[in-house]
Amino acid sequence: MTKINGPVRSFIDKHYLHFNAATVVDAAKEYIKFLEQGNKMMLTMAGAMSTGELGLSLAEMIRQDKVHAITCTGANLEEDIFNLVAHNHYKRVPHYRQLSADDEVELLEQGLHRITDTTIPEEEAMRRIERQVIKLWQRADDNNERYFPYEYMYQLIREGLIKEFYQIDPKDSWVAAACEKNLPIWTPGWEDSTLGNIFVALTRGRGKNYYKKNISNIGIVKSGLEQMSALIDWYLANTKKNSIGFYQIGGGIAGDFTICVVPLIQQDLKINCKLWGYFCQISDSTTSYGSYSGAVPNEKITWGKLGIDTPKFIIESDATIVAPLMFAYILNQ
Repeated sequence: MTKINGPVRSFIDKHYLHFNAATVVDAAKEYIKFLEQGNKMMLTMAGAMSTGELGLSLAEMIRQDKVHAITCTGANLEEDIFNLVAHNHYKRVPHYRQLSADDEVELLEQGLHRITDTTIPEEEAMRRIERQVIKLWQRADDNNERYFPYEYMYQLIREGLIKEFYQIDPKDSWVAAACEKNLPIWTPGWEDSTLGNIFVALTRGRGKNYYKKNISNIGIVKSGLEQMSALIDWYLANTKKNSIGFYQIGGGIAGDFTICVVPLIQQDLKINCKLWGYFCQISDSTTSYGSYSGAVPNEKITWGKLGIDTPKFIIESDATIVAPLMFAYILNQ
């Protein structure tokens, strides 16, 4: 039986014929082929994609086993949860290009922190999650337990600590979907996030006044070095028979941390392993001097990350536009 294409896929096939648009189609078709061969896909996410509500499309990719692991910034991990519990309190600022410095101060005084045209409400998002996650940090501290940042987020969801605050359908939360699938999530540089900042403050005595109890052991959140070690184990376990692809949104630490695991295994551990079997990056960074985000895929060959025959795609565009369309194509919507 001939499979009928969905309306989005049909539209893209008809209109996306050249330049960056054609690359979207080529990359999506290769993504589909790669997974059909029994391989897995790592997605890395920089920028503010969670506040851009990428969960509306990414969550379904996770549920349908099109994404098998995620590396993201600490901000993306927490901001999907912030949106889950505080969506109705976010404020759009469509005229953000015309804001004066005084306008920005006014937003700050309202407890609204701006990301382009969207503001995150501090009390309803950040402080609401803080009041719940502190319970998990304190419990881990009391029990001398240690977890990765994403595992605390999974505990928040699984133990129902934030369910009463949900303001969107959890099916549109990519972290909730990842939790259902028990996907590993790596967050290199987690300390560069709101919750990371709060956690450090609690280890330095802030909790004595604010929560009557601080965190005595900063090590209850596993470090970036430990995350890299865990990534090695995951990569080796999942490449025994098949390959892992690399789907990169933006650049930065989320991408570079993850892609480095292959040369680490081969060159530093002296263990033979497969290279990344597929590579696609969506970035608005143009090719430039010394920029990781703007580095062309072939540069990664010299570092032992990609091979000559690895399918490689660069889509130079806005990921908030391209990623949902590409996901819809892959899902045949």
